[in-house]
Amino acid sequence: MQHLVITGGSGGLGSAIAEAFRNPQWNIAAPGRRELDVADPAAIAAFFSNLPVDLLVCAAGLTGEQPLARLPESIWDEVLAVNFTGAAACARAVLPGMIARGSGHLLFVSSFSALHPPPGLTAYATAKAALLGLTRDLAARHGAQGVRVNAILPGFLETRMTREVTSRRRAAVLAEHTLGAFNTPQAAAGFIHFLHHHLPHTSGQHFQLDSRLGS
Repeated sequence: MQHLVITGGSGGLGSAIAEAFRNPQWNIAAPGRRELDVADPAAIAAFFSNLPVDLLVCAAGLTGEQPLARLPESIWDEVLAVNFTGAAACARAVLPGMIARGSGHLLFVSSFSALHPPPGLTAYATAKAALLGLTRDLAARHGAQGVRVNAILPGFLETRMTREVTSRRRAAVLAEHTLGAFNTPQAAAGFIHFLHHHLPHTSGQHFQLDSRLGS
């Protein structure tokens, strides 16, 4: 029996990942914020206490869309805490067990914004870019101990997190996609499933999953 934990598991992407891995060989925990607040170190410590994890997918996130000049410090702190600090803390919680077993996989959900920050998403883009640095650092440090670390940039997904995006902004983002379509949570989840099961020698990488080219 393998153990999968998906933070932000009640969201659209988290739910799709849980469904993609649904199999008797997997014990799946997909906590939402009520079950695991990744911004709370005590909640992380309690949740992962004595819990073996073979695959950790850090999918919890929020945007906090405001330009830096008008961004309250409390919102900056919350966005960084959920998108980066919480992900790092969850990884720190499961790493000792992975190292002891000589195997494990950490998967961080970053964003296209990490590489091509849009106006008004300063805190979000900063946090998601930091995840890419964390991916490379942990992969380099723990590869010899059998731990894989990767990141995905799933693209603009039709989920609760993007529900408040204006139709004008949505159309502008869609126009950047060379295939003329957004990625889906199911397709992103399918890629994660493939990456974990069929690319066992891949680590330290980030994968953009939509059709945007950037500038």
